[in-house]
Amino acid sequence: MLAFFILGFLVVLGALTVLAAAVGSAAWWVLLGLIGVLLVVGIVDVFQTRHSILRNYPVIGHLRFLLEKIRPELQQYFIERNVDGRPFDRDTRTIVYERAKGIAGEKAFGTELDVNAVGYEYLVHSAAPADEPAQPHYVRVGGPDCTKPYDMAMLNVSAMSFGSLSANAIRALNAGAALGGFAHDTGEGGLSKYHLERGGDLIWELGSGYFGARLPDGGFDAAQFADKASHHAVKCVSLKLSQGAKPGIGGVLPGPKVTPEIAEARAVPVGETVTSPSRHTAFSTPRELVRFIARMRELAGGKPTGFKLCVGTRVDVLAVVKAMVDEGTTPDFIVVDGSEGGTGAAPLEYEDHMGTPLTEGLILVHNALVGAGLRDRVRIGASGKVATGTDIVKRLIQGADYTNSARAMMMATGCIQSQRCHTNQCPVGVATQDPKRARALVVEDKLHRVHRYQRATVMEATRMTASLGASCPGELHPRMLRRRITPTDTRSYAELYEWLRPGQLLAEPPMGWVDDWERADPDRF
Repeated sequence: MLAFFILGFLVVLGALTVLAAAVGSAAWWVLLGLIGVLLVVGIVDVFQTRHSILRNYPVIGHLRFLLEKIRPELQQYFIERNVDGRPFDRDTRTIVYERAKGIAGEKAFGTELDVNAVGYEYLVHSAAPADEPAQPHYVRVGGPDCTKPYDMAMLNVSAMSFGSLSANAIRALNAGAALGGFAHDTGEGGLSKYHLERGGDLIWELGSGYFGARLPDGGFDAAQFADKASHHAVKCVSLKLSQGAKPGIGGVLPGPKVTPEIAEARAVPVGETVTSPSRHTAFSTPRELVRFIARMRELAGGKPTGFKLCVGTRVDVLAVVKAMVDEGTTPDFIVVDGSEGGTGAAPLEYEDHMGTPLTEGLILVHNALVGAGLRDRVRIGASGKVATGTDIVKRLIQGADYTNSARAMMMATGCIQSQRCHTNQCPVGVATQDPKRARALVVEDKLHRVHRYQRATVMEATRMTASLGASCPGELHPRMLRRRITPTDTRSYAELYEWLRPGQLLAEPPMGWVDDWERADPDRF
């Protein structure tokens, strides 16, 4: 009934407008044309069968779809408070933007956080702060089997592929890394020409699709890998077991998206659909994984070699650690990715409910290596929602040696968290392959923003480390970070989590680890 009332109203309004136009000015004819258009839209709405709302509420029902379309923008710019936005709140985004622009990133009038809320975390400063070092700290990556170690910065560009990001975004990130002396992870989409243009240090990442070192049947091409890994810009090579946004599944790149440039970077045929399996074909057990890492290091001429994973079960991690002990060789680094998700689009169920969050995953991997007496041979990187100096310091306290950031680095290049990365409609040219949109990102401007952001954030982490009384990251300790567990009680990370002693798993595993340690099999995941 309401639908026909609306159509009837438009008809009556149109008739009155015709009368007015007959005796009045030409402007009435313009109004009549507009009413005619609305009447046609209303008739189409009533008789279409796709949208129930439009059948019952012709014309005015379109307002609902319009408001729904701009809802994210309304929420982000007019409704959300400074501290409650997701995935990154306004305060975090602002500090990234300000540091990228060379602004101090300071705030007046005190914190807006509820410091009495359960889950609130804080760092405990020392009454005798240490002196700040003149230069930022770097960590040497490279175990006893590595012949070409690399000095890794405290904050680096995390894995983002060409294809996910535009060519201009890759150029800006890499040029910023070159200017600032930090590393740039290529992501699993291959070693593209855009990664190599600006001279930044690269971590070449391979996923289960082996893009860039791929045989026609999808297997690992050792010769192609060795050739590309020998490039002087490639400082480390990394094998991706899983990623935080979608652990446990692979991906499909539809044929129409496999452009000549994408095909060149990934070593795949132009225009053909390409699949990334959910698991690797080059190995199938923890022992084979450890051997494959050793083989990759040999093919790469002794460059640091490691793997990235979003932690699943503790048994799986311990099985890999047992394989390291048995084989007498280790990766040079392990990057722990948190299930908090990242730049990669994924099914909602996976983003929200699959995988281990970074804090627990990081502490688990650190403890497993310590307990097996291997921690001094393997560096640990932390990847997942690292954006501020506080994030860096927390991850170092929790067991990391260095950190990687993807989304904050995107923000430094201009990302506004529109969350349209998977639609090819990024409004600022960061996550798109549309050349018209990508041209909005001016490389010569954004490379300096990337550099300034990384430098300022590391500087703040260095200052915070000194405030804790530590002269270097190696002096940080879990008791320096506290979490509120009730409105009236807090605990340090030294109390909240169990921290193993060197070699404890090999000698006498603690009660809480005995069952998983016994179940861990180096010959079976």
